Amino acid sequence: MKIVTDYHMHTLLCGHAVGQPKEYAEHALKLGLEEIGFSDHAPLVSHEDPKITMNLKQLPQYYKMIEEVQAKFKGQLSIKMALEADFIPGFEKETKKILADYPYDYVIGSIHFIKNWGFDDPDTRDTWDQIDVNRVYHDYYELLRQSAQCGLFDIMGHVDLVKKFGHRPTEDMTDEITQTAKVFKESGVAVEINTAGLRKTCKEMYPALACLKIYRKAGVPLTFGSDAHDPKHVGADFNKAYELAKEAGYKEYLMFKKRKIERVIKL
Repeated sequence: MKIVTDYHMHTLLCGHAVGQPKEYAEHALKLGLEEIGFSDHAPLVSHEDPKITMNLKQLPQYYKMIEEVQAKFKGQLSIKMALEADFIPGFEKETKKILADYPYDYVIGSIHFIKNWGFDDPDTRDTWDQIDVNRVYHDYYELLRQSAQCGLFDIMGHVDLVKKFGHRPTEDMTDEITQTAKVFKESGVAVEINTAGLRKTCKEMYPALACLKIYRKAGVPLTFGSDAHDPKHVGADFNKAYELAKEAGYKEYLMFKKRKIERVIKL
């Protein structure tokens, strides 16, 4: 295993994952990973939806679950405590309050909503047939830039998630991605290679090689995540992720602790 960290995985509390944290940790050990991070979906600040995130009352349960698995695997596997938090414009104060509740090791910022539409939600997939795909892509990248600039996040998650169901723009989005990479660099956030896209309709990692090259050229640092919602997906396709990173020109990736860069690891 050339990549030793998986920083993106979930728990039952998000409403759409399976397995116990210890099963994720056990699978990580089998693969030879040295460190994992649980980054379950933070409570939504705009509304509640138990199918996609935990709620505020469940946060203490989440802390307990991860603290217990940290203790169980102490000396065998480093386990970090994190969250994946949605960026919802206008709710930055509410998000900041949630993130201040616990000394997280890192926070992944994600865009899952454009206005009130969960564009990657299978239940609302039909909406794609009624809208301008190019407009969706432009709006998505604008939200990515805003999320990086708000200062709440350390890693930007699956930064071309908008392609999940296979919808592709007819316009060239290179300028949008280049602007986004510039903002990421200026904001001091990392970008992840997220292997979950290979398990979705798009059949392509997030982000695609052409996008990743732009982030690398801009000097945006890197992390790796499987986005596992099932223990068997921990570290999934990390051999391909390694090759993607190398092809894009990356030579290193990051580990975090208490919202700071802990180590820089050579690829």
